[in-house]
Amino acid sequence: MTIKFGTDGWRAVISETFTFNNLRLVAQAIADFVLEQNPQTPSVVIGFDTRFLSDRYAAEVARVMAANEIKTWLARADTPTPAVSFAIVHKKATAGVMITASHNAPRYNGVKLKAGYGGSASPEQSRRVEQLLERNLQRAHGPNLMDLEQAIREEIIRKFDPSWAYYEHLSTLVDLDCISAGELRVVADGMFGAGRGIIGEVLARGRSRVFNIRNEMNPGFGGIHPEPIERHLGLLMSTIQSGHWDVGLATDGDADRIGAVDARGAFVDPHRIFALVLRYLIEKRGWTGKVVRTVSTTRMIDRIAAAHGLTLVETPVGFNHIADLMLGDGVLMGGEESGGMSVKGHIPEGDGILMGLLVLEVMADAAAPLHELVADLMQQYGPAHYRRVDMKLARPVAKAQMVQFLSNAAPDTVDGIAVEDIQTTDGVKYYLNDGSWLLIRPSGTEPVLRVYAEAPGEERVVALLKFGEELAQKA
Repeated sequence: MTIKFGTDGWRAVISETFTFNNLRLVAQAIADFVLEQNPQTPSVVIGFDTRFLSDRYAAEVARVMAANEIKTWLARADTPTPAVSFAIVHKKATAGVMITASHNAPRYNGVKLKAGYGGSASPEQSRRVEQLLERNLQRAHGPNLMDLEQAIREEIIRKFDPSWAYYEHLSTLVDLDCISAGELRVVADGMFGAGRGIIGEVLARGRSRVFNIRNEMNPGFGGIHPEPIERHLGLLMSTIQSGHWDVGLATDGDADRIGAVDARGAFVDPHRIFALVLRYLIEKRGWTGKVVRTVSTTRMIDRIAAAHGLTLVETPVGFNHIADLMLGDGVLMGGEESGGMSVKGHIPEGDGILMGLLVLEVMADAAAPLHELVADLMQQYGPAHYRRVDMKLARPVAKAQMVQFLSNAAPDTVDGIAVEDIQTTDGVKYYLNDGSWLLIRPSGTEPVLRVYAEAPGEERVVALLKFGEELAQKA
């Protein structure tokens, strides 16, 4: 059996590799890791999303922790990943476990390992859990298990609600009075995930009107991936258009990612959300600090940072790389193309709820519709058209070999535009001298090759993607 942790934990197909038995083995390795980290007063926070059996899986992890004499805080109900991560800090826990496969298809489930600082475990910490797992398998040592009800009676496991401390924390990061004064009409699309109903709960005491869709329990997610990208948000778009709402906000399966829809029913991607919020925090709140983005994120972020004399840092894909930098001082905001973003003062964790609320604050402060704010952003720091293509792979690809090939095969021009730089931060990225770029990289969690492009015009994006796909097929 091979269990590998990707950029944010372990994911696998339910009943194939993601079984109760395998989960207990992983949980024992995490327990061993926790005891290494804090042998005196070890404690963990455990949460789960709305997927099939997630509550049962979380209870099994809690049983293993209790059997290892680790104090365990177990969420009472499905809860967003950022709320669980904040609870780790709030409870001063050694680590955390979130049962979720995030935005992946319904047939998947997974384990996100969280460190004591309330963000994703570092690659070194994940590797240590893998080592402990291998050690336990070689010893033929099965996981320790304690009866759930007994552990609850003995208060080794304590059930709790992470929500209220999290909501209170959000109120220190978002101007809820400003949002209330805007009297916005909002459609909140929970995508059947753990973020269902939460934006409405946070805004319940204000003058916003929030209409929830896809907020009931549905472990099959209505047959879609619970990922807030354009092709999965048809219901949100039609709801906005039919009801004359101001904005739609969608969160993924565990609510650490955000997508939006404007009053015209047009999708507003995370690139634009990141740029709008960043500009607002700098210009309206007067915030300063480093700006961090992943290699696949819009260069509008670079232009905003440069215009205000701020340092821009590029990282590989995966919010854990952003979290590493946020643990130090001086990061104003960090984000990635997939919709995970955070700001200073918050935990180093992508947070779709927080970002959705900040979008509302930006709109309320400007007293302007989202499409006008985006148009103004494009005029000031664009234009920027973006698209990503995922190429399914029949076989795994050796990342180092592909990077070497793509670097050696780098052209002087693409679509008649000169290539001015090549970066290998994560995959291979060609920077063109008109501000456009092309990135080719293997996914860290799926058998997929991703090709990304951004350019001043849609036709250039199409040309870049075509070139990238043809080049990738030769690798």
